[in-house]
Amino acid sequence: MSDPYTTPAPTRAALITIDTQNDFTLDGAPARIAGTAEVLPAMRVAIDAFRAAGRPIVHIIRLYKADGSNVDACRRALVECGAEIVRPGSQGAELVDALKPDAHHGLDAERLLAGDMQQIGAKEWVLYKPRWSAFHATCLDAALQRFGVNTIVVSGCNFPNCPRSTIYGASSRDYRIVLLSDAISGLYEQGLQELANIGVINMSSAQIAEWLKSES
Repeated sequence: MSDPYTTPAPTRAALITIDTQNDFTLDGAPARIAGTAEVLPAMRVAIDAFRAAGRPIVHIIRLYKADGSNVDACRRALVECGAEIVRPGSQGAELVDALKPDAHHGLDAERLLAGDMQQIGAKEWVLYKPRWSAFHATCLDAALQRFGVNTIVVSGCNFPNCPRSTIYGASSRDYRIVLLSDAISGLYEQGLQELANIGVINMSSAQIAEWLKSES
């Protein structure tokens, strides 16, 4: 039996990708998160499905200024000492090419740092977040409400940190939530169980593609 409050709604869903940037993803990158490159094919399946369905996609990113002024406390000293991680304007800060609708489409770091969403596709945007949760001090909630979204589908980089924080932020705002378990790095069994306990639905990228088609 479907739950009237947590069952995801495909016609009101948005895909959220989190921190899938070159510096966190590519081999040899300064802050590479193990397993992120490996989930790119599954992420692309979900992205293509959302594009085909005409549903919103929001790519959430980090940008670390050289002076460390906008960096999380646990990484601030590292950046202040010269570590170049997702530096605004650098190739390392860019979304990985596999996620982009156009591989030549670069980020507008100044606009993003100002809090604006950068549109990169028909229904596709990039949004900078200053801390772990994509809802913290951003316009994400307001944008999703404008798009008529009540369901978010979460994918991306390093589940224990930003994806998990974003999911709990979404839950506190009463969104229906789907976790793409094959399209997120750093996922572990206890985390899956904890999310199930707060009503998060676990699906694969192939399942989400079929789910969107069935309601189109």
